[in-house]
Amino acid sequence: MGYDRGKLEALRRKYGESHGGEMFDPKFRRVADKIFSKSGTRLAPYSGIPTFLAAPYREIAADNPDFGDLQVAMIGVPMDLGVTNRPGARFGPRALRAIERIGPYNHVLECAPTHELKVADIGDVPFQSRYRLETSHDDIERRTNQIVDAGVIPLSVGGDHSISHPILKAVGKKAPVGMIHIDAHCDTSGLFDMTKFHHGGPFRNAVLDGVLDPSRTIQIGIRGSAEYLWEFTYESGMTVVHAEEVTGLGIPAIVAKARQIVGDGPTYVSFDIDSIDPAFAPGTGTPEVGGLTTREVLELLRGLKGLNIVGGDVVEVAPQYDATTNTAHAGAQVLFEILSLMVFSPAISGKGA
Repeated sequence: MGYDRGKLEALRRKYGESHGGEMFDPKFRRVADKIFSKSGTRLAPYSGIPTFLAAPYREIAADNPDFGDLQVAMIGVPMDLGVTNRPGARFGPRALRAIERIGPYNHVLECAPTHELKVADIGDVPFQSRYRLETSHDDIERRTNQIVDAGVIPLSVGGDHSISHPILKAVGKKAPVGMIHIDAHCDTSGLFDMTKFHHGGPFRNAVLDGVLDPSRTIQIGIRGSAEYLWEFTYESGMTVVHAEEVTGLGIPAIVAKARQIVGDGPTYVSFDIDSIDPAFAPGTGTPEVGGLTTREVLELLRGLKGLNIVGGDVVEVAPQYDATTNTAHAGAQVLFEILSLMVFSPAISGKGA
């Protein structure tokens, strides 16, 4: 086929003077129209005050909160008093806010969640004390209860994984929820050093509190030397997909298994950044080699489209162990993917999405 000068002239007439936001495909146009001005400019990704996924910031009072018309509240939980190894996840929320150029368009799920949902960054959990773990958990539960009671979906950024227990106590207080848990560790161990409130045991606590249904829970990416600590996972009836199984099973099969296990019921998505191999995400407190790739993680999450997602979290980003900021970048992308899934969640549809 020879060079088509006629096609070139047609492209020149259509695109030669158009600006970056002038799209002709309706699918792309509906996104561009929300981002570009009429003159073809858009906000620089490095400008303004950083928020999660560049979503609007909305200040919500700690007492007598008014969430207005929000459908999803993204909230920081800068607390890492429950770590068993390296501290630093308290800096995770700030690190994810500082990452630029995440979204706004999800080309696989074909949505622009910060524009299609009524979503805001509502700041951080107001903690009474930076020193008391149990008090901090009470504060997390109280704030999440406010969100849930307002009919809003919580999407949290930690912080260590112990934050998931008080969140689940709020999300699952009327009836236990299912969970898709992506992690290197099952996090179902018992007491350590006279307390059960640490990042190695939130999901044992949640099951025993009656807010998490183990029969509707799947844990994906599990590996490392702590397997002997996860007896509770198996006895309670949770399903485990070890990292060593991922290659043989393939992501589509794992997605199918996850969808079968959680079914149509309310489901929580909990993502620990250490599920990703430290080659991609070294900035975490308990890295384990042999983990998921970022591409596998994205395929896995995107396969959950349409599930009844009622909350989620991204935890354990400890940015000071990663000078490249790759770990925070991966965490912010995962946050974007979970928010994208909420566009299609029955928990939100019908509320103006």
